[in-house]
Amino acid sequence: MSANRFTRAARPLGRSLTAFSNPNPCRRAGRQLFTTSSSRRAGAGNGNGNGNGNGNGNGNGKGPRTASTWPLPGVFAIAGATGLLGWGVSELRHRGVPGTVLLDGSFSAPRYASMREMLQALDEIRAEIGSEDIISTDPEDLHVHGYSEWSTVNPEGLPVAVAYPRSTEQVSAIARICHKYCVPIIPYSGGSSLEGNFSAPFGGISVDFAYMDKIVQFNKEDMDVVVQPSIGWQDLNEQLAKMGSGLFFPIDPGPSAKIGGMIGTNCSGTNAVKYGTMKDWVINLTVVLADGTVVKTRRRPRKSSAGYNLNSLFVGSEGTLGLVTEATVKLAVVPEEFSVAVVTFPSIRDAASAAAGVMQTGIPVAAMEIMDEVQMKVVNMGGATAPRVWKEMPTLFFKFSGTKAGVKENIGMVQKITKANKGSNFEFAKDAKEQKLLWSARKESLWSMLALRKEGEEVWSTDVAVPFSRLADIIEVSKKEMDDLGLFASILGHIGDGNFHESIIYNRQDPRELEKVETCVKNMVKRALEMEGTCTGEHSIGWGKKESLIWEVGHDTLGVMKSIKAALDPNWIMNPGKIFDRQS
Repeated sequence: MSANRFTRAARPLGRSLTAFSNPNPCRRAGRQLFTTSSSRRAGAGNGNGNGNGNGNGNGNGKGPRTASTWPLPGVFAIAGATGLLGWGVSELRHRGVPGTVLLDGSFSAPRYASMREMLQALDEIRAEIGSEDIISTDPEDLHVHGYSEWSTVNPEGLPVAVAYPRSTEQVSAIARICHKYCVPIIPYSGGSSLEGNFSAPFGGISVDFAYMDKIVQFNKEDMDVVVQPSIGWQDLNEQLAKMGSGLFFPIDPGPSAKIGGMIGTNCSGTNAVKYGTMKDWVINLTVVLADGTVVKTRRRPRKSSAGYNLNSLFVGSEGTLGLVTEATVKLAVVPEEFSVAVVTFPSIRDAASAAAGVMQTGIPVAAMEIMDEVQMKVVNMGGATAPRVWKEMPTLFFKFSGTKAGVKENIGMVQKITKANKGSNFEFAKDAKEQKLLWSARKESLWSMLALRKEGEEVWSTDVAVPFSRLADIIEVSKKEMDDLGLFASILGHIGDGNFHESIIYNRQDPRELEKVETCVKNMVKRALEMEGTCTGEHSIGWGKKESLIWEVGHDTLGVMKSIKAALDPNWIMNPGKIFDRQS
Protein backbone atom coordinates (compact mmCIF):
# COMPACT_ATOMS: atom_id res chain seq x y z
CA MET A 1 0.00 0.00 0.00
CA SER A 2 1.49 3.37 -0.98
CA ALA A 3 1.30 6.64 0.89
CA ASN A 4 -1.19 7.82 -1.71
CA ARG A 5 -3.85 5.76 0.02
CA PHE A 6 -3.91 8.37 2.72
CA THR A 7 -3.31 11.50 0.67
CA ARG A 8 -6.08 14.03 1.12
CA ALA A 9 -6.91 15.61 -2.20
CA ALA A 10 -8.31 19.10 -2.52
CA ARG A 11 -12.09 19.29 -2.60
CA PRO A 12 -14.19 21.57 -4.83
CA LEU A 13 -14.60 25.13 -3.59
CA GLY A 14 -17.79 26.71 -2.32
CA ARG A 15 -19.78 23.82 -0.87
CA SER A 16 -23.50 24.32 -0.45
CA LEU A 17 -24.95 25.33 2.90
CA THR A 18 -27.40 22.44 2.57
CA ALA A 19 -24.56 20.17 3.65
CA PHE A 20 -25.22 21.43 7.17
CA SER A 21 -28.55 19.64 7.30
CA ASN A 22 -26.78 16.29 7.19
CA PRO A 23 -25.91 15.30 10.78
CA ASN A 24 -22.83 13.43 9.52
CA PRO A 25 -21.74 15.38 6.41
CA CYS A 26 -18.27 13.88 6.44
CA ARG A 27 -16.79 10.79 8.02
CA ARG A 28 -13.17 9.69 8.11
CA ALA A 29 -12.19 6.39 9.66
CA GLY A 30 -15.61 5.98 11.22
CA ARG A 31 -15.59 9.39 12.91
CA GLN A 32 -18.06 12.25 12.59
CA LEU A 33 -16.72 15.40 11.03
CA PHE A 34 -17.41 17.83 13.82
CA THR A 35 -16.19 15.93 16.87
CA THR A 36 -13.63 13.30 17.71
CA SER A 37 -15.14 10.90 20.18
CA SER A 38 -11.89 9.38 21.40
CA SER A 39 -8.65 11.02 22.44
CA ARG A 40 -6.62 8.14 20.97
CA ARG A 41 -5.87 7.65 17.33
CA ALA A 42 -3.61 5.72 15.01
CA GLY A 43 0.06 6.61 14.90
CA ALA A 44 2.35 6.42 11.95
CA GLY A 45 5.59 7.46 10.45
CA ASN A 46 8.15 10.13 11.18
CA GLY A 47 8.77 13.57 10.83
CA ASN A 48 6.37 16.02 10.99
CA GLY A 49 5.43 18.01 8.50
CA ASN A 50 3.89 20.01 11.21
CA GLY A 51 5.18 19.62 12.80
CA ASN A 52 5.37 18.98 13.11
CA GLY A 53 6.16 17.15 12.40
CA ASN A 54 5.30 15.92 12.47
CA GLY A 55 5.58 11.89 10.03
CA ASN A 56 3.47 10.75 6.64
CA GLY A 57 1.17 10.27 3.72
CA ASN A 58 -0.87 13.37 4.52
CA GLY A 59 -1.34 16.63 2.69
CA ASN A 60 -4.55 18.36 1.87
CA GLY A 61 -3.53 19.87 -1.45
CA LYS A 62 -3.35 23.56 -2.19
CA GLY A 63 -6.11 25.99 -1.58
CA PRO A 64 -8.86 26.50 0.94
CA ARG A 65 -12.38 25.26 0.54
CA THR A 66 -14.02 28.64 0.76
CA ALA A 67 -17.35 29.44 2.30
CA SER A 68 -17.56 32.99 1.00
CA THR A 69 -20.98 32.39 -0.54
CA TRP A 70 -22.51 31.16 2.72
CA PRO A 71 -24.39 33.52 5.05
CA LEU A 72 -22.01 34.42 7.87
CA PRO A 73 -24.35 33.36 10.70
CA GLY A 74 -24.68 29.89 9.16
CA VAL A 75 -20.98 29.59 8.56
CA PHE A 76 -20.10 30.41 12.12
CA ALA A 77 -22.84 28.28 13.55
CA ILE A 78 -21.02 25.34 12.05
CA ALA A 79 -17.60 26.75 12.85
CA GLY A 80 -18.85 26.98 16.40
CA ALA A 81 -19.91 23.35 16.33
CA THR A 82 -16.39 22.34 15.37
CA GLY A 83 -14.48 24.55 17.75
CA LEU A 84 -16.96 25.22 20.52
CA LEU A 85 -15.81 22.48 22.84
CA GLY A 86 -12.22 23.68 22.68
CA TRP A 87 -13.40 27.26 22.90
CA GLY A 88 -15.51 26.49 25.96
CA VAL A 89 -12.57 24.83 27.64
CA SER A 90 -10.48 27.92 26.98
CA GLU A 91 -13.18 30.18 28.42
CA LEU A 92 -13.38 28.10 31.60
CA ARG A 93 -9.71 27.31 32.10
CA HIS A 94 -7.87 30.37 30.85
CA ARG A 95 -9.33 33.21 32.84
CA GLY A 96 -6.55 35.28 34.27
CA VAL A 97 -4.49 38.41 33.70
CA PRO A 98 -2.72 38.23 30.31
CA GLY A 99 0.88 37.22 30.66
CA THR A 100 0.86 36.70 34.41
CA VAL A 101 3.66 34.59 35.87
CA LEU A 102 2.36 33.14 39.13
CA LEU A 103 4.36 32.84 42.36
CA ASP A 104 4.83 29.12 41.86
CA GLY A 105 6.46 29.78 38.48
CA SER A 106 3.49 28.59 36.42
CA PHE A 107 2.09 30.78 33.69
CA SER A 108 -1.52 31.94 33.67
CA ALA A 109 -2.70 32.34 30.11
CA PRO A 110 -5.50 34.77 29.34
CA ARG A 111 -8.91 33.67 28.24
CA TYR A 112 -9.07 33.23 24.49
CA ALA A 113 -11.29 35.19 22.14
CA SER A 114 -15.04 34.89 22.27
CA MET A 115 -16.88 33.92 19.10
CA ARG A 116 -17.78 37.57 18.53
CA GLU A 117 -14.12 38.53 18.82
CA MET A 118 -13.22 35.67 16.52
CA LEU A 119 -15.57 37.07 13.88
CA GLN A 120 -13.96 40.46 14.23
CA ALA A 121 -10.48 38.96 13.87
CA LEU A 122 -11.43 37.08 10.70
CA ASP A 123 -13.03 40.20 9.23
CA GLU A 124 -9.90 42.21 9.97
CA ILE A 125 -7.64 39.57 8.40
CA ARG A 126 -9.73 39.57 5.22
CA ALA A 127 -9.84 43.36 5.09
CA GLU A 128 -6.11 43.84 5.66
CA ILE A 129 -4.95 41.15 3.25
CA GLY A 130 -7.68 42.01 0.75
CA SER A 131 -8.59 38.47 -0.22
CA GLU A 132 -11.74 36.51 0.57
CA ASP A 133 -10.09 33.15 -0.07
CA ILE A 134 -7.40 33.74 2.55
CA ILE A 135 -9.80 32.21 5.10
CA SER A 136 -11.69 28.91 4.89
CA THR A 137 -14.46 27.77 7.21
CA ASP A 138 -15.42 24.70 5.21
CA PRO A 139 -16.30 21.94 7.73
CA GLU A 140 -14.18 19.30 6.04
CA ASP A 141 -11.25 21.71 5.87
CA LEU A 142 -11.57 22.30 9.61
CA HIS A 143 -11.66 18.55 10.22
CA VAL A 144 -8.52 17.91 8.18
CA HIS A 145 -6.68 20.61 10.12
CA GLY A 146 -7.63 19.42 13.58
CA TYR A 147 -7.81 15.65 13.38
CA SER A 148 -5.33 13.02 12.18
CA GLU A 149 -6.16 9.38 11.55
CA TRP A 150 -2.62 8.27 12.32
CA SER A 151 -1.90 10.44 15.35
CA THR A 152 -1.69 8.62 18.68
CA VAL A 153 -3.82 11.35 20.26
CA ASN A 154 -6.62 13.61 19.05
CA PRO A 155 -7.85 16.04 21.69
CA GLU A 156 -11.42 17.24 21.33
CA GLY A 157 -12.02 20.42 19.36
CA LEU A 158 -11.24 21.70 15.87
CA PRO A 159 -10.02 25.04 14.53
CA VAL A 160 -12.73 27.58 13.79
CA ALA A 161 -11.04 28.70 10.56
CA VAL A 162 -8.08 27.89 8.32
CA ALA A 163 -5.88 30.66 6.91
CA TYR A 164 -3.87 30.23 3.71
CA PRO A 165 -1.18 32.95 3.62
CA ARG A 166 1.01 33.54 0.57
CA SER A 167 3.87 35.48 2.14
CA THR A 168 5.71 36.32 5.35
CA GLU A 169 3.90 39.67 5.36
CA GLN A 170 0.51 37.97 5.33
CA VAL A 171 1.55 35.59 8.12
CA SER A 172 2.67 38.64 10.11
CA ALA A 173 -0.71 40.31 9.61
CA ILE A 174 -2.56 37.17 10.70
CA ALA A 175 -0.41 36.85 13.84
CA ARG A 176 -0.75 40.54 14.73
CA ILE A 177 -4.55 40.42 14.50
CA CYS A 178 -4.76 37.11 16.38
CA HIS A 179 -2.54 38.60 19.07
CA LYS A 180 -4.86 41.60 19.34
CA TYR A 181 -7.91 39.40 19.94
CA CYS A 182 -6.13 36.54 21.75
CA VAL A 183 -6.95 33.97 19.06
CA PRO A 184 -4.95 30.66 19.15
CA ILE A 185 -2.70 30.07 16.10
CA ILE A 186 -1.79 26.53 15.00
CA PRO A 187 0.80 26.02 12.20
CA TYR A 188 0.14 23.34 9.57
CA SER A 189 2.28 22.10 6.69
CA GLY A 190 2.53 18.36 5.95
CA GLY A 191 0.08 17.22 8.62
CA SER A 192 2.08 14.01 9.15
CA SER A 193 2.86 14.36 12.85
CA LEU A 194 2.07 11.64 15.37
CA GLU A 195 1.43 13.26 18.74
CA GLY A 196 -1.47 15.62 18.04
CA ASN A 197 1.00 18.38 17.13
CA PHE A 198 -1.40 20.32 14.88
CA SER A 199 -4.60 19.67 16.86
CA ALA A 200 -6.73 22.62 17.98
CA PRO A 201 -7.90 21.88 21.54
CA PHE A 202 -8.78 25.56 22.10
CA GLY A 203 -10.19 26.31 18.67
CA GLY A 204 -8.48 29.20 16.90
CA ILE A 205 -7.00 29.56 13.41
CA SER A 206 -4.97 26.88 11.67
CA VAL A 207 -2.34 28.56 9.46
CA ASP A 208 -1.77 26.29 6.46
CA PHE A 209 1.36 27.11 4.44
CA ALA A 210 0.18 25.20 1.35
CA TYR A 211 0.84 28.20 -0.94
CA MET A 212 4.29 28.82 0.54
CA ASP A 213 6.12 25.89 -1.06
CA LYS A 214 8.81 27.48 -3.23
CA ILE A 215 12.57 27.55 -3.51
CA VAL A 216 13.33 31.22 -2.84
CA GLN A 217 17.06 31.19 -3.60
CA PHE A 218 19.54 28.46 -4.55
CA ASN A 219 23.21 29.09 -3.75
CA LYS A 220 25.03 26.26 -5.49
CA GLU A 221 28.54 27.49 -4.72
CA ASP A 222 27.68 27.83 -1.04
CA MET A 223 25.78 24.52 -0.96
CA ASP A 224 22.65 25.96 0.62
CA VAL A 225 19.10 26.83 -0.39
CA VAL A 226 16.44 29.21 0.93
CA VAL A 227 12.98 27.61 0.98
CA GLN A 228 9.46 28.28 2.17
CA PRO A 229 7.96 26.04 4.88
CA SER A 230 5.59 23.92 2.81
CA ILE A 231 8.07 22.52 0.32
CA GLY A 232 8.46 18.78 0.85
CA TRP A 233 11.93 17.34 1.30
CA GLN A 234 11.33 14.95 -1.59
CA ASP A 235 10.11 17.78 -3.83
CA LEU A 236 13.18 19.81 -2.90
CA ASN A 237 15.48 16.95 -3.86
CA GLU A 238 13.65 16.39 -7.13
CA GLN A 239 14.10 20.04 -8.06
CA LEU A 240 17.78 19.95 -7.10
CA ALA A 241 18.24 16.86 -9.28
CA LYS A 242 16.49 18.52 -12.25
CA MET A 243 18.91 21.44 -11.93
CA GLY A 244 21.82 18.99 -12.20
CA SER A 245 23.17 20.50 -8.99
CA GLY A 246 24.93 17.39 -7.69
CA LEU A 247 23.52 18.32 -4.27
CA PHE A 248 20.69 17.02 -2.10
CA PHE A 249 18.98 17.62 1.23
CA PRO A 250 19.72 14.49 3.32
CA ILE A 251 17.10 14.56 6.09
CA ASP A 252 14.49 11.96 5.08
CA PRO A 253 11.49 11.41 7.40
CA GLY A 254 8.10 10.26 6.08
CA PRO A 255 7.40 10.91 2.39
CA SER A 256 4.91 13.74 2.90
CA ALA A 257 6.88 15.71 5.50
CA LYS A 258 7.46 19.40 4.74
CA ILE A 259 10.43 21.54 5.73
CA GLY A 260 8.39 23.69 8.15
CA GLY A 261 7.08 20.75 10.10
CA MET A 262 10.47 19.08 10.01
CA ILE A 263 11.94 22.17 11.66
CA GLY A 264 9.12 22.28 14.21
CA THR A 265 9.72 18.72 15.37
CA ASN A 266 13.50 18.52 14.79
CA CYS A 267 12.82 15.39 12.77
CA SER A 268 15.37 12.93 11.44
CA GLY A 269 14.74 9.81 9.35
CA THR A 270 16.74 6.90 8.01
CA ASN A 271 19.80 9.02 7.09
CA ALA A 272 20.25 10.40 10.59
CA VAL A 273 23.07 8.02 11.49
CA LYS A 274 25.30 9.71 8.88
CA TYR A 275 23.80 13.16 8.45
CA GLY A 276 22.31 13.96 11.84
CA THR A 277 18.90 15.53 12.48
CA MET A 278 17.13 18.64 11.24
CA LYS A 279 18.88 20.95 13.71
CA ASP A 280 22.22 20.15 12.06
CA TRP A 281 21.09 21.47 8.66
CA VAL A 282 19.42 24.77 9.50
CA ILE A 283 21.54 27.86 8.77
CA ASN A 284 18.94 30.52 9.52
CA LEU A 285 15.20 31.02 9.88
CA THR A 286 12.70 33.77 9.21
CA VAL A 287 10.16 33.61 12.03
CA VAL A 288 6.92 35.48 12.70
CA LEU A 289 6.46 35.94 16.43
CA ALA A 290 3.16 35.93 18.31
CA ASP A 291 2.60 39.69 17.94
CA GLY A 292 3.45 39.70 14.23
CA THR A 293 7.08 40.80 14.61
CA VAL A 294 9.31 39.27 11.92
CA VAL A 295 12.82 38.17 12.95
CA LYS A 296 15.71 36.45 11.19
CA THR A 297 17.75 34.22 13.48
CA ARG A 298 21.15 34.86 11.83
CA ARG A 299 22.88 35.44 8.48
CA ARG A 300 24.06 32.90 5.89
CA PRO A 301 27.60 31.76 6.85
CA ARG A 302 27.89 28.15 7.99
CA LYS A 303 29.40 29.23 11.30
CA SER A 304 28.73 32.19 13.54
CA SER A 305 29.21 33.02 17.21
CA ALA A 306 27.12 36.19 17.10
CA GLY A 307 24.77 36.16 20.07
CA TYR A 308 22.30 33.53 21.19
CA ASN A 309 21.75 30.49 19.00
CA LEU A 310 18.16 31.28 18.08
CA ASN A 311 18.07 28.47 15.51
CA SER A 312 18.19 25.96 18.33
CA LEU A 313 15.43 27.85 20.13
CA PHE A 314 12.95 27.53 17.26
CA VAL A 315 13.98 24.14 15.86
CA GLY A 316 11.94 21.61 17.81
CA SER A 317 9.59 24.20 19.35
CA GLU A 318 6.57 22.84 17.39
CA GLY A 319 5.28 26.30 16.51
CA THR A 320 4.81 27.26 20.17
CA LEU A 321 7.25 30.20 19.90
CA GLY A 322 6.74 31.43 16.36
CA LEU A 323 5.84 30.56 12.76
CA VAL A 324 8.70 29.73 10.39
CA THR A 325 8.09 31.34 7.00
CA GLU A 326 11.52 30.81 5.40
CA ALA A 327 14.52 28.61 6.12
CA THR A 328 18.04 28.50 4.76
CA VAL A 329 19.24 24.90 4.92
CA LYS A 330 22.55 23.27 4.08
CA LEU A 331 22.89 20.79 1.24
CA ALA A 332 25.18 17.77 0.86
CA VAL A 333 27.03 16.40 -2.13
CA VAL A 334 25.36 13.41 -3.77
CA PRO A 335 27.69 10.48 -3.00
CA GLU A 336 29.63 8.78 -5.78
CA GLU A 337 28.52 5.26 -4.82
CA PHE A 338 25.45 3.73 -3.14
CA SER A 339 24.85 0.21 -1.93
CA VAL A 340 21.89 -1.29 -0.07
CA ALA A 341 21.91 -4.62 1.76
CA VAL A 342 19.74 -6.62 4.17
CA VAL A 343 20.75 -9.27 6.70
CA THR A 344 18.55 -11.42 8.95
CA PHE A 345 19.12 -12.63 12.53
CA PRO A 346 17.68 -15.40 14.71
CA SER A 347 16.58 -12.94 17.43
CA ILE A 348 15.92 -9.24 17.91
CA ARG A 349 18.72 -9.08 20.51
CA ASP A 350 21.23 -10.43 17.99
CA ALA A 351 20.16 -7.78 15.48
CA ALA A 352 20.32 -4.98 18.04
CA SER A 353 23.72 -6.17 19.30
CA ALA A 354 25.06 -6.14 15.74
CA ALA A 355 23.75 -2.61 15.21
CA ALA A 356 25.38 -1.38 18.42
CA GLY A 357 28.63 -3.06 17.37
CA VAL A 358 28.63 -1.23 14.04
CA MET A 359 28.20 2.12 15.76
CA GLN A 360 30.75 1.41 18.48
CA THR A 361 33.30 0.51 15.82
CA GLY A 362 32.75 3.85 14.11
CA ILE A 363 31.94 2.48 10.66
CA PRO A 364 30.34 5.36 8.66
CA VAL A 365 27.20 3.63 7.38
CA ALA A 366 24.75 5.94 5.64
CA ALA A 367 21.72 4.34 7.30
CA MET A 368 20.95 1.35 9.51
CA GLU A 369 17.35 0.32 10.21
CA ILE A 370 15.83 -2.55 12.17
CA MET A 371 12.54 -4.42 11.71
CA ASP A 372 11.47 -7.41 13.80
CA GLU A 373 9.86 -10.59 12.46
CA VAL A 374 6.34 -9.22 13.05
CA GLN A 375 7.04 -6.15 10.96
CA MET A 376 8.57 -8.24 8.16
CA LYS A 377 5.41 -10.37 8.19
CA VAL A 378 3.31 -7.20 8.04
CA VAL A 379 5.19 -5.99 4.96
CA ASN A 380 4.59 -9.33 3.25
CA MET A 381 0.90 -9.28 4.19
CA GLY A 382 0.45 -5.68 3.07
CA GLY A 383 1.90 -6.45 -0.36
CA ALA A 384 3.54 -3.03 -0.70
CA THR A 385 6.77 -4.55 -1.98
CA ALA A 386 5.21 -7.38 -4.05
CA PRO A 387 6.30 -9.56 -5.75
CA ARG A 388 9.15 -9.52 -3.25
CA VAL A 389 8.55 -11.85 -0.27
CA TRP A 390 10.75 -11.25 2.77
CA LYS A 391 12.12 -13.68 5.34
CA GLU A 392 10.01 -13.16 8.45
CA MET A 393 12.93 -12.77 10.82
CA PRO A 394 14.50 -9.82 12.65
CA THR A 395 16.25 -7.86 9.90
CA LEU A 396 18.78 -5.07 9.61
CA PHE A 397 18.73 -2.81 6.56
CA PHE A 398 21.98 -1.07 5.64
CA LYS A 399 22.67 1.78 3.27
CA PHE A 400 26.27 2.53 2.33
CA SER A 401 27.41 5.64 0.48
CA GLY A 402 30.65 7.43 -0.39
CA THR A 403 33.52 6.63 -2.71
CA LYS A 404 33.62 3.19 -4.34
CA ALA A 405 36.66 2.21 -2.28
CA GLY A 406 35.12 3.52 0.93
CA VAL A 407 31.82 1.71 0.38
CA LYS A 408 33.61 -1.57 -0.31
CA GLU A 409 35.70 -1.23 2.85
CA ASN A 410 32.70 -0.36 5.04
CA ILE A 411 30.68 -3.31 3.73
CA GLY A 412 33.51 -5.68 4.63
CA MET A 413 33.74 -4.40 8.20
CA VAL A 414 29.97 -4.53 8.74
CA GLN A 415 29.80 -8.08 7.40
CA LYS A 416 32.32 -9.22 10.01
CA ILE A 417 30.28 -7.68 12.83
CA THR A 418 26.94 -9.09 11.68
CA LYS A 419 28.46 -12.54 11.21
CA ALA A 420 29.81 -12.44 14.77
CA ASN A 421 26.24 -11.75 15.94
CA LYS A 422 24.69 -14.71 14.06
CA GLY A 423 23.67 -12.68 11.04
CA SER A 424 22.98 -14.32 7.68
CA ASN A 425 24.84 -13.52 4.49
CA PHE A 426 24.26 -10.04 3.11
CA GLU A 427 21.76 -9.69 0.30
CA PHE A 428 22.82 -6.80 -1.91
CA ALA A 429 20.81 -4.83 -4.43
CA LYS A 430 22.13 -5.38 -7.94
CA ASP A 431 21.13 -1.98 -9.34
CA ALA A 432 19.36 1.28 -8.46
CA LYS A 433 15.93 -0.23 -9.07
CA GLU A 434 16.62 -3.10 -6.68
CA GLN A 435 18.11 -0.67 -4.15
CA LYS A 436 14.81 1.14 -4.11
CA LEU A 437 12.93 -2.15 -3.72
CA LEU A 438 15.09 -3.34 -0.83
CA TRP A 439 14.82 -0.02 0.99
CA SER A 440 11.11 0.22 0.30
CA ALA A 441 10.38 -2.49 2.88
CA ARG A 442 11.50 -0.05 5.57
CA LYS A 443 9.80 2.97 4.01
CA GLU A 444 6.54 1.07 3.47
CA SER A 445 6.46 -0.49 6.93
CA LEU A 446 4.06 2.03 8.40
CA TRP A 447 1.59 1.94 5.52
CA SER A 448 1.68 -1.85 5.58
CA MET A 449 0.70 -1.77 9.25
CA LEU A 450 -2.13 0.67 8.59
CA ALA A 451 -3.41 -1.50 5.74
CA LEU A 452 -4.01 -4.38 8.14
CA ARG A 453 -6.44 -2.48 10.35
CA LYS A 454 -9.92 -3.92 10.69
CA GLU A 455 -13.07 -1.99 11.56
CA GLY A 456 -12.60 -0.25 14.89
CA GLU A 457 -8.83 -0.77 14.98
CA GLU A 458 -6.06 1.79 15.17
CA VAL A 459 -2.28 1.80 15.02
CA TRP A 460 -0.39 3.35 17.91
CA SER A 461 3.13 4.27 16.81
CA THR A 462 5.57 5.90 19.20
CA ASP A 463 9.31 6.04 19.76
CA VAL A 464 12.13 6.42 22.27
CA ALA A 465 15.91 6.61 22.00
CA VAL A 466 18.66 5.31 24.28
CA PRO A 467 22.49 5.20 24.31
CA PHE A 468 23.97 2.53 22.00
CA SER A 469 25.09 0.34 24.92
CA ARG A 470 21.49 -0.14 26.06
CA LEU A 471 19.87 -0.76 22.66
CA ALA A 472 19.79 -4.55 22.81
CA ASP A 473 18.47 -4.49 26.40
CA ILE A 474 15.56 -2.15 25.85
CA ILE A 475 14.48 -3.68 22.54
CA GLU A 476 14.53 -7.21 23.93
CA VAL A 477 12.58 -6.30 27.07
CA SER A 478 10.08 -4.12 25.22
CA LYS A 479 9.39 -6.81 22.67
CA LYS A 480 8.88 -9.43 25.39
CA GLU A 481 6.37 -7.20 27.15
CA MET A 482 4.37 -6.69 23.94
CA ASP A 483 4.28 -10.43 23.41
CA ASP A 484 3.35 -11.16 27.03
CA LEU A 485 0.45 -8.70 26.78
CA GLY A 486 -0.81 -10.49 23.69
CA LEU A 487 -0.57 -7.39 21.49
CA PHE A 488 -0.16 -7.46 17.71
CA ALA A 489 2.85 -5.22 17.74
CA SER A 490 6.16 -4.73 16.00
CA ILE A 491 9.49 -3.06 16.61
CA LEU A 492 11.25 -1.01 13.95
CA GLY A 493 13.34 2.09 13.77
CA HIS A 494 16.48 4.07 13.13
CA ILE A 495 18.64 1.89 15.26
CA GLY A 496 21.82 3.55 14.01
CA ASP A 497 21.15 6.53 16.28
CA GLY A 498 19.66 4.58 19.18
CA ASN A 499 16.07 5.31 18.12
CA PHE A 500 13.36 2.69 17.76
CA HIS A 501 9.56 2.60 17.43
CA GLU A 502 6.75 0.39 18.64
CA SER A 503 3.77 0.00 16.29
CA ILE A 504 0.72 -1.63 17.86
CA ILE A 505 -2.61 -2.52 16.27
CA TYR A 506 -5.42 -2.46 18.83
CA ASN A 507 -9.18 -2.12 19.09
CA ARG A 508 -10.05 1.32 20.42
CA GLN A 509 -13.49 0.10 21.50
CA ASP A 510 -12.03 -2.48 23.87
CA PRO A 511 -11.02 -0.71 27.12
CA ARG A 512 -8.89 -3.68 28.21
CA GLU A 513 -6.91 -3.55 24.99
CA LEU A 514 -6.48 0.20 25.25
CA GLU A 515 -5.23 -0.19 28.80
CA LYS A 516 -2.69 -2.79 27.66
CA VAL A 517 -1.39 -0.48 24.93
CA GLU A 518 -1.11 2.49 27.27
CA THR A 519 0.70 0.34 29.82
CA CYS A 520 3.10 -0.94 27.17
CA VAL A 521 3.91 2.54 25.85
CA LYS A 522 4.35 4.07 29.32
CA ASN A 523 6.64 1.25 30.35
CA MET A 524 8.73 1.69 27.20
CA VAL A 525 9.14 5.40 27.92
CA LYS A 526 10.00 4.87 31.59
CA ARG A 527 12.42 2.11 30.64
CA ALA A 528 14.18 4.42 28.19
CA LEU A 529 14.47 7.17 30.80
CA GLU A 530 15.90 4.71 33.34
CA MET A 531 18.55 3.90 30.72
CA GLU A 532 19.42 7.62 30.35
CA GLY A 533 17.45 7.85 27.13
CA THR A 534 14.68 10.14 25.90
CA CYS A 535 10.90 9.82 25.66
CA THR A 536 10.97 10.77 21.97
CA GLY A 537 13.75 10.42 19.46
CA GLU A 538 12.01 12.18 16.56
CA HIS A 539 8.24 12.34 17.00
CA SER A 540 8.45 15.32 19.38
CA ILE A 541 6.12 16.00 22.33
CA GLY A 542 2.97 17.58 20.89
CA TRP A 543 -0.16 16.90 22.91
CA GLY A 544 0.54 13.23 23.51
CA LYS A 545 3.85 13.11 25.44
CA LYS A 546 3.59 16.05 27.81
CA GLU A 547 3.61 13.82 30.88
CA SER A 548 6.64 11.98 29.52
CA LEU A 549 8.51 15.28 29.11
CA ILE A 550 8.00 16.05 32.80
CA TRP A 551 9.40 12.62 33.68
CA GLU A 552 12.39 13.31 31.46
CA VAL A 553 13.44 16.88 32.33
CA GLY A 554 11.64 17.65 35.61
CA HIS A 555 9.64 20.69 36.69
CA ASP A 556 12.62 23.06 37.04
CA THR A 557 13.74 22.55 33.45
CA LEU A 558 10.14 22.79 32.32
CA GLY A 559 9.95 26.09 34.19
CA VAL A 560 12.81 27.46 32.08
CA MET A 561 10.94 26.45 28.92
CA LYS A 562 7.81 28.17 30.21
CA SER A 563 9.75 31.35 30.93
CA ILE A 564 10.91 31.45 27.32
CA LYS A 565 7.36 30.79 26.15
CA ALA A 566 6.03 33.60 28.38
CA ALA A 567 8.61 36.05 27.03
CA LEU A 568 7.86 35.37 23.36
CA ASP A 569 4.17 34.52 23.60
CA PRO A 570 2.66 36.20 26.69
CA ASN A 571 -0.90 35.56 25.48
CA TRP A 572 -0.15 31.83 25.03
CA ILE A 573 -1.70 31.81 21.55
CA MET A 574 1.03 29.96 19.61
CA ASN A 575 -0.01 26.31 19.26
CA PRO A 576 -1.36 26.17 22.84
CA GLY A 577 -1.49 22.87 24.67
CA LYS A 578 1.59 21.46 22.96
CA ILE A 579 4.87 20.42 24.68
CA PHE A 580 3.56 21.51 28.11
CA ASP A 581 0.48 22.99 29.75
CA ARG A 582 0.56 26.32 31.51
CA GLN A 583 -0.37 24.66 34.80
CA SER A 584 1.92 21.59 34.49
